[in-house]
Amino acid sequence: MAFLNTKLKLNTGAEIPAVGFGTWQDKDAQEGAVSEALKAGYRHIDTARIYGTEPACGKAIRESGIPREQIFITTKLWNNSHHPDDVEPALDASLKDLGTDYLDLYLMHWPSAFARGDQLFPRDSNGKAVLAKEIDYVDTYKAMEKTLKTGKTKAIGISNFSKAELERLLKEASVVPAAHQIELHPYLQQKDFDEFHRTNGIHVSQYSPFGNQNEIYSSDIGKLIEDPVLNEVGKKYGKNGAQVALAWGIAHGHSVLPKSKTPSRIKANLEGDFKLEPADLKTVDDVDKKIRFNDPSSGWGWNFYSDLEGKKSKL
Repeated sequence: MAFLNTKLKLNTGAEIPAVGFGTWQDKDAQEGAVSEALKAGYRHIDTARIYGTEPACGKAIRESGIPREQIFITTKLWNNSHHPDDVEPALDASLKDLGTDYLDLYLMHWPSAFARGDQLFPRDSNGKAVLAKEIDYVDTYKAMEKTLKTGKTKAIGISNFSKAELERLLKEASVVPAAHQIELHPYLQQKDFDEFHRTNGIHVSQYSPFGNQNEIYSSDIGKLIEDPVLNEVGKKYGKNGAQVALAWGIAHGHSVLPKSKTPSRIKANLEGDFKLEPADLKTVDDVDKKIRFNDPSSGWGWNFYSDLEGKKSKL
């Protein structure tokens, strides 16, 4: 086996495979991509209502012949379903599209609530997102807590919260989030925030583990995966910069969510599950640039990441 098949523990006691397969973008390619990922050995699939990829993920999982209990499935509640009365119906819709009767992890995708209704991105005449400011993310999360009792999800968590938002949630909710999915990579390491999660028993899952590799992220710096430090470290192990970035995240106890539709890259990303020696881990720790690539604050009317490193966009 060319990868370690590392598994990490959630605060529920469940195990989450360290390398997950991300399914954001390229909606029409995802059924084939997920099929390739499962053949390669992935057992952790990450999707979301807004991605529109739940049906493709579900079909690929069913047709793989791999028993459901061997695959860790995460999906996410979208912003237009934050009203407490909408949470369980939204979960039911995701379960139906995925073709399963339970999730391993259900995340609140963002702390911001959009206007209720069928529109995924309700916008005003200026093109700004229409927020439902009367809907509090704590109340949304409390509705998610109730879904644990139904058995429809085994764990709940969050995504894209600031430290203050997470602190308030910990104070007012009953269930500590099992996971927090955030942008995190060698160029945005957020060491203090990472330690805060560790102290509170919250697993960190890294989206965009390759930083500015995604073409939607405008950036005036070189690609993270081409960073000479990462690639020099990789030479010792016969690995490339992307694989080193993944191994770095796993070494810090995070799950990582690379995505690709190219079979060779799908396999190569799974082989990013290898062990870095302590000195090499420290070398990658030192490349931190505190640069955040994903911040929709200005278009959504919500000040995301207000107290975190790499804050980029202003309202």
